[in-house]
Parts: sequence; C-alpha cells; structure tokens
Amino acid sequence: MSQNIESVCIIDDDSIYINLVSKIIQLKRLSQSVLVFNNGKEALDFFHESIRTDLEVEVPQVIFLDINMPIMDGWEFLKEFSKIRNDISDVIDLYVVSSSIDTRDIDRAKSIDVVSDYLAKPIKLDDFVRVLG
Repeated sequence: MSQNIESVCIIDDDSIYINLVSKIIQLKRLSQSVLVFNNGKEALDFFHESIRTDLEVEVPQVIFLDINMPIMDGWEFLKEFSKIRNDISDVIDLYVVSSSIDTRDIDRAKSIDVVSDYLAKPIKLDDFVRVLG
C-alpha cells in the first residue's frame, strides 16, 4: 500500500494504544510519520507554534483525538482548535477516537465542524485503511 498520508497525529494519553496504532500505521505503510501528543494542550501548543512561526512545520493531514485525557481533554482541545483551524492552511481530517459508545458523545463530536467522524476504540484495521488509505 502506498503512503498517501505524509503525517498522522495521535492525541492520546494511553501509551499502549499509541504504540499499537503507531505500529499498525508503520507496518501497513499508511503514513510516513506519526506525531504523538499525550494531551490536548501539547497538541494545541504545537498548532499555535505552526501558525506563529514561518518555519516549515509538518502539520499532520489526519488527527486521531481521544476524548478523556488529563491536562486538556479532547472536548477542550476541539473548542480551542476550532478557533484556530482557519489559520492553518493545510487540510486536516480530525477523527474523535474514544471507547465511549454513549450516543451523546458521538452526536456531540459529530456536531463539531472540525470533526470528520467518530471512531470507537479499538479502531479496526479496516477503519485505518479507509481513513488513511
């Protein structure tokens, strides 16, 4: 499979999940690189920096965002990211990824403009191929 996606971003505090997803992406050659942030604040700081600086910053084409994290959770990240999204010229597909199957969480995520879709954990290989392939 070819690598159409240059960079994927995982925003999640679960190191086992991060390692698993990174390994799947690498083994299936779904992306050239994987950026990892352990909470929404780290990721938001990265995006603020990419807007602020003139340096070539590798903005990911796809983001997998967890909901439940310390420091800044996924909902807080989405609120702040929505404010700066238009300042980022690159196309970014953002997927909320959560173990929650609560329809309120799913509907809430899908109602946010910057969210492409909601994926339930564990993500199936078919979903990775569909999203990144």
